[in-house]
Amino acid sequence: MICVRSNPSPAPQEDAWVTSYQRLVPHWHSVSLSHQHSSIPISISRVNQFDAARLDIELSAMLKEQLVKVFSLMKPGMLFQYEPELDAFLEFLIWRFSIWVDKPTPGIALMNLRYTDERAVALRGKVRTGLEGPGLTFAQKMWYCVAAVGGQYIWARLQSFSAFRRWGDSEQRPLARRAWGLMQRIEGLFKAASFGNLLIFLYTGRYRNLIERSLQARLVYESPNMNRAVSFEYMNRQLVWNEFSEMLLLLLPLLNSSTVKSFLHPFSKDKSSSSKEDDSICPICWASPTLVYLALPCRHRYCYYCLRTRCAAFPSFQCSRCSKPVVAMQRHGSDVEHKTQSQ
Repeated sequence: MICVRSNPSPAPQEDAWVTSYQRLVPHWHSVSLSHQHSSIPISISRVNQFDAARLDIELSAMLKEQLVKVFSLMKPGMLFQYEPELDAFLEFLIWRFSIWVDKPTPGIALMNLRYTDERAVALRGKVRTGLEGPGLTFAQKMWYCVAAVGGQYIWARLQSFSAFRRWGDSEQRPLARRAWGLMQRIEGLFKAASFGNLLIFLYTGRYRNLIERSLQARLVYESPNMNRAVSFEYMNRQLVWNEFSEMLLLLLPLLNSSTVKSFLHPFSKDKSSSSKEDDSICPICWASPTLVYLALPCRHRYCYYCLRTRCAAFPSFQCSRCSKPVVAMQRHGSDVEHKTQSQ
């Protein structure tokens, strides 16, 4: 006799767990899909992007300074005529050896940034960290060169030509005045658009200038980690100077005291009252006295006006040669003594 044993039915508690699990699986699946399709916004430091632009400008100025030294022996003023061409040549060299070969400019590289094609970055299926994305395409590189190098050169040359020809003067032909007015309108519109782009950049953190916005070339981080080297050389120097200046402020009142003056007097150059050369000049104005008066009781010679004003201003005035208190003044060659105001 064969007995067939049927599977036991699940307990009521196990049935409840299975039912809850089957209900939660679709919910978890939908949540995971929503997270996969959602994107996290990239946060690139605005300060780093501004610093990169400033570093590029300073590095271009340094290269220009070195290149100008090559033409230092040429005719003066000749290089000034070709300054737009020189600037365009330097900008072209920077573009050729950086953006054209898929490398960042020197300033952008120092800030750990690089250019990426914002149009080719997929917004779905992965989380954006700011490190992914391809570089600029061939068309974006060429248009960047045309706008950044060629556009700036053409505008600089056009401005210098119009200023030399004086298109803005009222005596010029109507066509020249219209061209000058059109240039002014274009420049005003460009400045207004640049200002608007700056406000948008400060809000979103994308596209520093109009060229990057039109090409959709965005700056992202080159690597996830960057070692920031901070130099405290100038800070230490500033602290040293601050401490030194505070020390001088504390020592100046002590140096003006009579005790320190009497201590330093033997080491001074005008210490000898017996020297005819030193005694023949007034120790206050360092000139030959016109109206000679003697300070008593030390009998050192002064100008009358120098000695009189000092005794009137400082009742306890001390002789500038021997640091003895001056109690009276006497005219040279006279027996009459004139008392100071202190007496």
